[in-house]
Amino acid sequence: MDIKSYIDEGNLEQYCFELDNVSLGNEIAALRLGHPEIGQELNRIELSIEELAKTHAITPSLQLKGRIMAALGIAEEVLDLNHLPPTSKYSNYESWLKAVEHLIPAAPFDDFFAHVLQQNEQMAQTLVITKLNVPDEVHDVVAESFFILEGTCTCTVGHEVFTLNAGDYLAIPLHTNHDIRIDSPYVIAILQHQFV
Repeated sequence: MDIKSYIDEGNLEQYCFELDNVSLGNEIAALRLGHPEIGQELNRIELSIEELAKTHAITPSLQLKGRIMAALGIAEEVLDLNHLPPTSKYSNYESWLKAVEHLIPAAPFDDFFAHVLQQNEQMAQTLVITKLNVPDEVHDVVAESFFILEGTCTCTVGHEVFTLNAGDYLAIPLHTNHDIRIDSPYVIAILQHQFV
């Protein structure tokens, strides 16, 4: 069999899009054993499909998660401002936004607004609305994290860059330089400090 012709005929692309085609799958699995170029080409095709998906990805609406959870019959988490849990990557930003919405001033917002939600020996949580970038800083005794409720920002932490949108959570390691650039007109977030 001429493997180059087999590849050029589009059989591998067909396989990638027809994963339920058992006979084609068996044929390619057998060919792959004796022809490493089949595996190499499959890897190239899969990476191309992944890049295509990323290029044409559509950010879902902010309400989509709530609609899915409601359709599944999962109740929305209701937060009590007097007993707030720590924020984490598992926190529900819609529940947090609903809990603090009465504290958010009417637009247009000032350049910076902060309202302390809770503060004790272990932790401080502050509702922040800002249009201002945060210059480079580092913390030695406070573990800082951000939980974005609205807007978009870019956070540089050490040598890594993170783009944060509504629902995103980012914990900043101790002794690590970081800064924040506001990419939307403003950002609403929960700033959390845990004292170590």
